[in-house]
Amino acid sequence: MTEVPIEAFHLHGAARKSRWLITCDHASNNVPPCVGGGSLGLPDADMQRHIAYDVGAAGVTWALADALNAPAILSNFTRMVIDPNRGLDDPTLLMKLYDGTIIPANRAADEVEKARRVDAFYAPYHAALTELAARQDDTVIIAIHSFTPQLNGRPARPWHIGILHAFDDRLSDPLLALLQSEDDLCVGDNEPYAGHLPGDAVDRHALQMGRANALIELRSDLIETSDQQIVWAKRLAPILTQALIQMEAKDAG
Repeated sequence: MTEVPIEAFHLHGAARKSRWLITCDHASNNVPPCVGGGSLGLPDADMQRHIAYDVGAAGVTWALADALNAPAILSNFTRMVIDPNRGLDDPTLLMKLYDGTIIPANRAADEVEKARRVDAFYAPYHAALTELAARQDDTVIIAIHSFTPQLNGRPARPWHIGILHAFDDRLSDPLLALLQSEDDLCVGDNEPYAGHLPGDAVDRHALQMGRANALIELRSDLIETSDQQIVWAKRLAPILTQALIQMEAKDAG
């Protein structure tokens, strides 16, 4: 892989030949030293919240990649530095106010600063993802995210897991059906969010390239510990495998 700043991303199992590619856009709450001296000016409590990263998603990504013997790529910078799951023209690419919290180190960030962060973190992450995805003609991308159990002033979210998808539902349809057949799961179909945003990571690396894909959202209180993350990964791996088999059978038929 191309040499890039260590702050940009982690690769796990990069030499594995599996057609699966597991991604985690919001894996870390790390603030690299070249941004605010390593601080966004927020208290630690805020840096542990969903505004900084997807709680538990990194552990699930590592464990799922191992369970599928697949490569994985994980961001190594908080989404508040620059959000790798946004298009370059998305106004939320560099957030100054997030879920009611002002981000001090971002308040005065101008277009020059945004471009610097794009070059240092966003671009290397996506370049590496592009390279990994292109190694095989039949790459299948699984994006791992997590969501909070309840937003302020809103009802509790009932879903244990959600599958997000856009117009390419080749994999998401059988995946949803398999998950919904599990008696103990409340499964969201494009819940708690709907589909994808234009220019986001799945759009860029899967939809625009014709690659089968699914975005998995797990409720963060269910994957807080390493044991929980491993349990979910081991549960998801055979379900994903079966969903892929069903997808291929339908395509062949």
